[in-house]
Amino acid sequence: MIDEATLVVMQQQMAQQAAFAQIPDVVKRFILHFYQSILDNNVPEINAAYESGWNKLTEKYYAKTEWPDAELIAPLVNDDQVFLTLYRELYYRHVYSRLSPDVDDRFHSYENSCELFNYILNSEGPVPLDLPEQWLWDIIDEFIYQYQSFCIWRSKVKSKTEEELNMLADGAQIWSTYSVLNVLYSLIQKSKINESLAAARRGESPEAIAEIVGEFGSRPLYRTLGYFSLIGLLRVHTLLGDYTLALKVMDNIELNQKARLTACHVATYYYVAFCYLALRRYPDANRTLVNVLNFVSRMRPYHTRSYQYDQINKTADRMYALLAIGIALSPTRLDENTMIGLKDRYGDQYAKMQRGSEGLAAFEELFIYACPKFISSSPPPYEDPDLLALYIQDPPVDPPQRHLALFLADVRSQAAVPTLRSFLKLYSSLDAQKLANFLDEDEEELVQQMMMLKQASRSISRAGIDGGRLLDGETISTSDLDFAIDGNMVHIVESTIGRRYGSLFIRNTEYAQRIFDNLRNSPLPIPKAASPTVAEAPTTPIAAAPKVAKVTWAKA
Repeated sequence: MIDEATLVVMQQQMAQQAAFAQIPDVVKRFILHFYQSILDNNVPEINAAYESGWNKLTEKYYAKTEWPDAELIAPLVNDDQVFLTLYRELYYRHVYSRLSPDVDDRFHSYENSCELFNYILNSEGPVPLDLPEQWLWDIIDEFIYQYQSFCIWRSKVKSKTEEELNMLADGAQIWSTYSVLNVLYSLIQKSKINESLAAARRGESPEAIAEIVGEFGSRPLYRTLGYFSLIGLLRVHTLLGDYTLALKVMDNIELNQKARLTACHVATYYYVAFCYLALRRYPDANRTLVNVLNFVSRMRPYHTRSYQYDQINKTADRMYALLAIGIALSPTRLDENTMIGLKDRYGDQYAKMQRGSEGLAAFEELFIYACPKFISSSPPPYEDPDLLALYIQDPPVDPPQRHLALFLADVRSQAAVPTLRSFLKLYSSLDAQKLANFLDEDEEELVQQMMMLKQASRSISRAGIDGGRLLDGETISTSDLDFAIDGNMVHIVESTIGRRYGSLFIRNTEYAQRIFDNLRNSPLPIPKAASPTVAEAPTTPIAAAPKVAKVTWAKA
């Protein structure tokens, strides 16, 4: 007689066999091919399966449902735990991007990430695994995204069920800030990527660098994960609001236009630019944003079929919003293409932000849209019911609203700057009392506004600094207007910059070249039908053209 436990096991096996039979054959063949490619460390085949095969099958079979569980496909891959861990990484990423993860998904995705990173970090020697750079970037990017998503979900106490409250009380270390930072710093230390980058900047030979980084840092897997972990730290510290530390971790990375992974390049520039904006280094923020937006416009035609095309475009729109904020607070000259793109998207908001206090709503709108989704490193006290009840009664301010309040306080302090600047531009010298009457302010208030104008026209900037760290810079004047107060007189000096015509000629020359190339490559026109024969020609006489009187010019 079969006991109850055996019966349950048999039922589970039968259910698993039935579910396995439901997997399309093309999906089974794909998983087998994917598995064999990873076993062989065949990076081109892995990349093709990762970027093309997985996404095509997702669209066809799993657009609105999960992929098969890892336990279900385990017999196909000989129960290979490394492959199953990588498969789960893709599985949970699909759940987060296409579906709505529940509490079990959030906990299990963390456990799977820990399993993957423990395998990479805790082995005695470098693991025999090679993955495409794009996948390695996506692993780090998704790891931070899931952490961010969990922090936002965890902070919403009122919407939690009893089961979720109990799980959160027992799982305080799940997606903790410490554990996430520990993974990123461990990957950096294991790969010795900072030492490698510093040696490369000093001009060390490849042999010397290989000796510095050791056996782990010499492997592409560890070197690439270490590099991407630096970008990940930039992102995490930005999400936590520590902008100085975020830029500090980038000390050994030099920003340039050479990018092998567009998504990584765009994300790096976005977070660097936002840190500069939050630190009031508006010229550096503007320059960083212009550089990356020009890069995106050049690369956009090559990424129309990429699965990341939509994400890159959304990030570009957010960066245009940040640029509108930056040039409203620190006016600067932009190239025509960038200015057209900005005004097409945020022309109305940009015009409002130039009117001082009238533009506060526009500043708030663009900041909320363009800023990162800030998080708090301190979770609610789920383990203590009494403290949790007090937390619900008096919840803290949401991180995005806290950062918005700090930003708007800075904007309000500069609200009078545009009006004051426009008045000063009309004069070379002016009595302070007269200026106060124009502005309908008393002299003491006027002096405060003028000091704010003076402060707003000064900023730390890396302009003109070759190389160096992102936090390096010197104080520069960001305005073409300067003034000095001598007694009761205000003396104004305005420097004008002549218009640069070089970019205009270059742009029109390139436009003419494109037209010429299109004409040269276009097919010849199809000849028209043959003209009618003489017998078929019309007999209507053709009137002679009227004679035109000859014009002669008198000699001077």
